[in-house]
Amino acid sequence: MAAAVGPWDLGVIGAYFALVLAVGLWSLRRGSRSSISGFFLAGQRMGWGSVGASLFASNIGSGHFVGLAGTGAATGLAVAAFEWHAMFVLLLLGWVFAPIYLRAGAPTLPRFLALRFGARRLRPLLALLSLLLYGAGRVSVDMFSGAIFIREALGWELYTSVGALLVATGLYTATGGLAALMYADVVQTLVIVGGASVLAAYALSAVGGLPSLWQRFPLALPPNASGPCPSPRALALRLLRPPGTDLPWPGLLLGLGVTAGWYWCTDQVIVQRCLAGRSLLHVRAGCVLCGYLKVLPVFLMVLPGMAARLLFPDVVGCTDPEECQRACGSPVGCSNVAYPRLVLTLLPPGLRGLMLAAVLAALMSSLASIFASASAIFSLDVYQRLRPRASQRHLLVAGRLWMVVLVALSLAWLPVVEVAQGGRLFDYIQAVGSFLSPPVAAVFFLAIFVPRVNEPGAFWGLVLGLVLGLVRMVPEFVLGTGTCEAPGRCPAFICGLHYLHFAIVLFLATCAIVIAVSLCYPPIPRRHLHRLVFSLRHSQEPRDDLDKEPPLDGDVQLQNVEVEPSGQGAEPSGQGAEPSGQGAEPGGQGAEPGGAGGVAKYVAPPPEDPVWGRVVNVNALIMTAVAVFLWGYFA
Repeated sequence: MAAAVGPWDLGVIGAYFALVLAVGLWSLRRGSRSSISGFFLAGQRMGWGSVGASLFASNIGSGHFVGLAGTGAATGLAVAAFEWHAMFVLLLLGWVFAPIYLRAGAPTLPRFLALRFGARRLRPLLALLSLLLYGAGRVSVDMFSGAIFIREALGWELYTSVGALLVATGLYTATGGLAALMYADVVQTLVIVGGASVLAAYALSAVGGLPSLWQRFPLALPPNASGPCPSPRALALRLLRPPGTDLPWPGLLLGLGVTAGWYWCTDQVIVQRCLAGRSLLHVRAGCVLCGYLKVLPVFLMVLPGMAARLLFPDVVGCTDPEECQRACGSPVGCSNVAYPRLVLTLLPPGLRGLMLAAVLAALMSSLASIFASASAIFSLDVYQRLRPRASQRHLLVAGRLWMVVLVALSLAWLPVVEVAQGGRLFDYIQAVGSFLSPPVAAVFFLAIFVPRVNEPGAFWGLVLGLVLGLVRMVPEFVLGTGTCEAPGRCPAFICGLHYLHFAIVLFLATCAIVIAVSLCYPPIPRRHLHRLVFSLRHSQEPRDDLDKEPPLDGDVQLQNVEVEPSGQGAEPSGQGAEPSGQGAEPGGQGAEPGGAGGVAKYVAPPPEDPVWGRVVNVNALIMTAVAVFLWGYFA
């Protein structure tokens, strides 16, 4: 392998950090970080460009560079489905879910469930589950993948690398708030796309171009290869593969739809960017922009990963545990080092630093987004319930301290990430989502589309669905999934069903539980559901909120609704007065402490420009056509 980073590379990386710092300092002057809405929702002032870039940068972490390239090197093109599936789901976010979240006036998704079902049980349960998923499935993966890059480039060991990443990202996140993160994400997106494009050109050129890659990849073998599965199969170039293979088509079309729906439509990290948009039109345009950008990772990460198997077959394609241990320090496989090897071997000084800066940009934007969303959920849905009279300053401090706890939990989970799913990082990300996210997706799907669903059904469906998911996840991670030559010890009747197929079964089982239990209890009256379900999304009637707890000090209401305290008049739309010591946000006041709850009155959003509305809708159709073509061409 070529030498590690040199002076030119360090100079480029330093220039990148200086640029991000400059953007961060500039953004700090444009928003308030001392209020809940200003820190967690960027004051709801973000335009479509910032929303779209932040959605993309939050999604594309260093786990994508390492994981997409590694899985592409190990199994071929089918992993592209995980990226191109998102193009359809982003339209569902912009045209179905985001409008309801905005009209509901909830700053977090656990709060939305509290408004929809009026119970204290669902809100803390979803909050704690979200925090668990961030620690086990998101933060630890990004830290591990970023550490792989630093270990390959600088020779640092895993935990030293992780420590360096966390110090930088923690300072970057805790001081800036969501506005600073989203403005910085615009820069991060440009760096990610620019740096990855350069490497993709070098990698494809090194293997003789795309036709040569198609011809040579199914035959790629490490030297002296032997055993049952040393090379990719003829299916390596197919997007849709038969059942019984590593990524079967029913799982990619249906199971992936469940996990993608959870991630893009019901996960706080993504939805929080939409809630920060200045209007619904900007949110939809941002979703379309992100959809266009999601075309790129396959060409910028998956194809270079496949090229890495041709260029470094003895490392990236190794199958023998002893050989893999010597090659990359991991006995379960070395596909995760595919992208770092390309960066450090093919690129000249300077460009190598640009690519390392792109990976750091992806890592920092993704981690910062997770930290910001986790701190919002912890502050508003957990800590505020425990300390009802906590001031806004107290809540902000609690959210920042929670970041430290989340980092510690993620560090403890790193050994599991390193060996899970045979060392294929992207498969691990999707497996965790398939085991834990379908119950959440089912509850949100039914909450929005089926008004008959009530709180007992949603609660027991979520609880029993999570139990079923853990029954599958715990044995698989404890007993191991194994590798091609050394299968894991998990019994086939537990772990034999592919994780994407398991996601389908778990989603349907949860839906059945939710509906069955809901039918045993009275339905929720219509007056409680205005603008909370799809069939009543355009309702203009006042909503009698089921969440009868009085809003707490610092509780947030979004701009599209205002809350009229019992027996009092509402403030003018969007400009509620701020009571002394309570820090109410723009959008209205909550009910006074000790009241019986509030009535959410309909406030019409400002009219949108019809011309730009048509432009956004036409681009949504064009993006859909592009997605259909890509799926059809590579299927």
